[in-house]
Amino acid sequence: MQYRFAHLLAVLMLAISAFTACSEKIDMSDRYTFMDETVMSYLEKNDTSFSEYIALLNTLTVSDYSESLMSSLLAARGHYTCFAPNNHAIQLYLDSLYRSGLITSPSWDGFKNEHDLDSIQRVIVFNSIIDGGDQTSYDVASFPENEHEFRISNMNDRKLKVIYGSVNSDSIFIDGKAPMSMKNRGIEVINGYVHEMEAVIAPSNDRLGDFFRIWAMGGKSGYTVMSKLILACGLDDTLNAFRDEVWERMYLTGQFKDLETHNTFNQVGTMPEHRYYGFTIFAETDAFWEQTLGKAATDITVEDVKAYLEGTGLFSVIPATTFDNNYEDSLNILNQFVTYHILPQRISRERLVIHYNELGYNYGVSSQPGIPIMDYYQTMGVPRLLKTYESRQSEGIYLNRFPVLKNGRGRFAPERENANTYHESGDFFPIRGAATSPAENEGIRIEMAQDQNVDNSSIANGVIYPITKLLVCTENVCTQLTTQRIRIDAGCLMPELMTNDIRSFRDYFPTGATNCRGFPTNYQYISNVEIFEGTKFYYLPGYRCNWYNLQGDEFNVIGRYDFIMKLPPVTRAGHYEIRFGVATGSSWRSMAQVYFGADRNNMPAVGIPMDLRMGGLERRLVGEVQESGVGWEQDSGDEEYDEVVNKRMRAIGFMKAPNSWCATPGSATTVRASHFITRRVMVSADLQPFKNYYIRFKSVLDDEKKEFFMDYFEYVAKEVYDNPNESEDIW
Repeated sequence: MQYRFAHLLAVLMLAISAFTACSEKIDMSDRYTFMDETVMSYLEKNDTSFSEYIALLNTLTVSDYSESLMSSLLAARGHYTCFAPNNHAIQLYLDSLYRSGLITSPSWDGFKNEHDLDSIQRVIVFNSIIDGGDQTSYDVASFPENEHEFRISNMNDRKLKVIYGSVNSDSIFIDGKAPMSMKNRGIEVINGYVHEMEAVIAPSNDRLGDFFRIWAMGGKSGYTVMSKLILACGLDDTLNAFRDEVWERMYLTGQFKDLETHNTFNQVGTMPEHRYYGFTIFAETDAFWEQTLGKAATDITVEDVKAYLEGTGLFSVIPATTFDNNYEDSLNILNQFVTYHILPQRISRERLVIHYNELGYNYGVSSQPGIPIMDYYQTMGVPRLLKTYESRQSEGIYLNRFPVLKNGRGRFAPERENANTYHESGDFFPIRGAATSPAENEGIRIEMAQDQNVDNSSIANGVIYPITKLLVCTENVCTQLTTQRIRIDAGCLMPELMTNDIRSFRDYFPTGATNCRGFPTNYQYISNVEIFEGTKFYYLPGYRCNWYNLQGDEFNVIGRYDFIMKLPPVTRAGHYEIRFGVATGSSWRSMAQVYFGADRNNMPAVGIPMDLRMGGLERRLVGEVQESGVGWEQDSGDEEYDEVVNKRMRAIGFMKAPNSWCATPGSATTVRASHFITRRVMVSADLQPFKNYYIRFKSVLDDEKKEFFMDYFEYVAKEVYDNPNESEDIW
């Protein structure tokens, strides 16, 4: 009871400070359509059920910077999803606040001051509305799958989760707790949908740091031990970050201007409305620690875990690792362990790997994975990479999984088993160096969050996923990440894009390059990218545009551009190629001088300017097409001849595109078959592990309309691209 009271009090206080199973077939027989009504007029015509809610809509303004009432918003054109609490639901909510001692009576008169009253009224209203802008509103049929979130946040900037009843599949709970009316749901009006709610949607505004402080004291969260470790490392305040209030104020006062209409796509580059912070945490469960250390989770101390980690002998990879009790030092053994579990971006489950146009996958048609898909993320703390992975054979999403793939090389070469499908073979690479277990390369399965007593939708700024094996950046993991080609979508290097629903936010946008985004030069929105004056930096989702891009999306940078990106680390010292994926189908591509180094303020130029107009066969200029001289030829099936072509292209810094994805999702023709798509060997250098490098792209053409194209990077160690025993595969 004490915990519940403390939790409700935290909800109230944070609300005050914040306001400056599968998809079962839902029975839709009792469906209503009111095409002459708006959300607001429908509620007003049913005021016997919604009079309390209507009164709130007529009282509250859209924001602190607007005089427009919420009632006016819901009477206007748009795409609104309104989870309207009926009078009984609002009374139940007031009753709960009264029982918790937060108000003096179960009514609007029970609040101690106007500020508290306004804050709770905003909790009720802003959590009940999803503003889909000019994009979408949600009918029941378009709700997400069980335990998944709506892609668009509500007006309280929260993602709401849907849970379907386990006994009655027609039962729907929003935010996991608030039941939807069985009858008055999916009511279509001219500006969206109304769903009557039998309870107020009031998710906690607690952040991850708040939860870890509570969980560290025990209880049934399943993360008591991890919570103690996070607090010991002093990360709880970091994990409480929620929103960039400087950006918020500058945006609302008009200090950011949308980028002008894109040269070739006729769309404005709209500035993001918010700049949220987010986190994703993979945490060993209390059950794991209890089995490993032989103690109850509440009895396990930070020192117990530190002693266990020291005993594994797995922390000699990073030079200068310390073993004292200064846990807040990033080189400390405990800090290294904890921060390797944390990504500085909020990633919902369906986006832990990005499925879109990989070979064998048909986006929007089939949910079965095609060839294996993997993403690579830089963790917090000492710069390291964490791999997420899913395949048809894995039957789930894994961390640091390293299977042997049927890639046409080694035992799968044409003269042997002749398998070149890129699917898992059933075997895994041998362990190379110290590892957590002989089966470490099988990876760590990410379990479902609901397996613990934690509802991720109640966490304002992050998600936490349970794992049941020890996650360590071991010598073996570092070696595996070095001896295999790493391909990273450029968006994966920019945490803000995922946290703020910019990257891979496709499901509810119409076909075309909609939702074109722009980023300013007068404020660093993307922490890993510094954009200088004169640079128009666009992000294009490319949803169903049939572009040749990895995951469909791309960046276009236009003008006399100049920008710097922080690149991810390597995990072992050696000589590497850093490659750059280029699509040359447009005559508006540009030329850029590349600079590279470990000191962002002192990067030497690398090679001659990179001409992005140069494809495998053509150099495309405005009004003119020339021969490129690159020497691209379609794969012939003759391994020896194809290798001659590959070497000829590599001699001038070019490679064919990978065989891994298609322009059109579901197609059998991959981008490797197109001479417009090539890879450039951009940097060839000796790199040191566990440090970030920087790359700078600067236009060398005096033309405001020229476009710098950016899609993906590849990190490839010499032992991969120059292996005398096994040449690099085509994937």
